Amino acid sequence: MDQVKVCIDKKPSATASGLGALPRSVWALGLVSLLMDTSSELIHSLLPVFLVTVLGASVGSVGVIERIAEATASRSKIFSGAISDYFGRRKPLVVVGYGLAALTKPLFPLASSISFVLLARFVDRVGKGIREAPRDALIADVTPEPLRGRAYGLRQALDTVGAFTGPLAALAAMAVFADNIRTVFWLAVLPGGLALAVLVWGVEEPQLPPLQPDGEPQSPIRLIDLRKLDLAFWMIVTVGAVLTLARFSEAFLLLRGQSVGLPAAYVPLILIVMNVVYAASAYPAGIFVDRLDRQVLLAVGCLVLIGSNFVLGLASRIWAVMAEVALWGLHMGLTQGLLSAMLAGAAPPALRGSAFGIFNLISGIMLLVASTIAGLLWDWYGASATFYAGAIVTTIGFAGMALTEFSRKVIAHTTTS
Repeated sequence: MDQVKVCIDKKPSATASGLGALPRSVWALGLVSLLMDTSSELIHSLLPVFLVTVLGASVGSVGVIERIAEATASRSKIFSGAISDYFGRRKPLVVVGYGLAALTKPLFPLASSISFVLLARFVDRVGKGIREAPRDALIADVTPEPLRGRAYGLRQALDTVGAFTGPLAALAAMAVFADNIRTVFWLAVLPGGLALAVLVWGVEEPQLPPLQPDGEPQSPIRLIDLRKLDLAFWMIVTVGAVLTLARFSEAFLLLRGQSVGLPAAYVPLILIVMNVVYAASAYPAGIFVDRLDRQVLLAVGCLVLIGSNFVLGLASRIWAVMAEVALWGLHMGLTQGLLSAMLAGAAPPALRGSAFGIFNLISGIMLLVASTIAGLLWDWYGASATFYAGAIVTTIGFAGMALTEFSRKVIAHTTTS
């Protein structure tokens, strides 16, 4: 149990500096995330509306596409993370992942059917799955432990700037091009290509010893290696799974706005509001991760998500949806960098890629389940039922964390250290 306490609650040295101390590669990865997310969110902010209004898909079909796409991504993550550990190289897989995402951008404006969109989302999510675990492990590899909260917070803040500049660009382009969604989608090609260029030329990785076994070649994924991941790691994975199950796809936030009367041309405002708050809170939350009690930050993040889901279920006006979407973004800012920093500390350096891959795989499975349930609840019982269910799941998970013997001992440790 002492090892578990140290992994979750270890606080860095008070001498750690701020933004200027972060490695160049962290900044470069943040810029890559900003550009690619601008490209992706320009498309995704309009994609549910495009599917429903242009291609004639049902809301249930949107849920099917989302869950297939995310399931594809989640299965790729564990393999890419383990392979990056096995060979001691992370950047080549990150380049492949972002490269696939860049190549899919022209497919969306060319789509003439739901199956074509599904193909584009499939390839895009394969790329996302390949890049995420090696990228997150690479950040931990190049960043001193006392700065990891800031490093993950910065990358996520820049990523999230892209997540609202994309919808802003979509909003402006919809006005310029008279709501022609296909034309707007073509604008996503340029930032996707720029992201790939920055990654190739701006990111350096340290030389790591490969995790290759002696003797005959073996599979990169070995149970004997995964047994080195201790209770602290699995507790963090469980927390992330519960939060993902309660959060489901952001497509349902877009559809919620439309359900209360938000015109299609203004639907991207929902992602703009959410991601402005996410971006503004991610780096300050990273500072808190490095300095404060992580259990308290996790509890606050859970309570914010409960409130957001509950009020989204009640909302009947546009302003109410926007206010609660802002809370959704605050929850993301409080928890995403926190979980990444905790994972980086809980996993042995030689298994960080595998650790992030497992975490992302399980989170992806939970997102698949969550999107399926959310779509069915929406179709059967209405929009409110979807968000009430999210609030209930988070409440149960929060209560479980608060009441377990493990959590009590960890909290006791942090309050006396």
